Amino acid sequence: MSVWLNDAELDHLRRQAVAAGLGMDPFLRSLILGVELRPRPPDTYAALLRELSAIGNNINQIAHTVNAQKYAADSQVDRAVALVQRAWRLVKDSF
Repeated sequence: MSVWLNDAELDHLRRQAVAAGLGMDPFLRSLILGVELRPRPPDTYAALLRELSAIGNNINQIAHTVNAQKYAADSQVDRAVALVQRAWRLVKDSF
């Protein structure tokens, strides 16, 4: 099957395929099959998820300690706040 596209249409198609992380043929097949295509996540996405998971683990450890002691020391609260701020910076810097 042949499809004729003008230069602007072909350029747009190429950009969309690249954004989805697919070649042109798989991109077109996916569109034809009605697959909801989304832009490929940035390369740093997996690293960001690992880092956020580690931060969440640290916050859970802090919460467990606080629950066991029935109080939170200022240093524990400061550490939790720092972890949340770090997570926010990671997300903000990744996008």
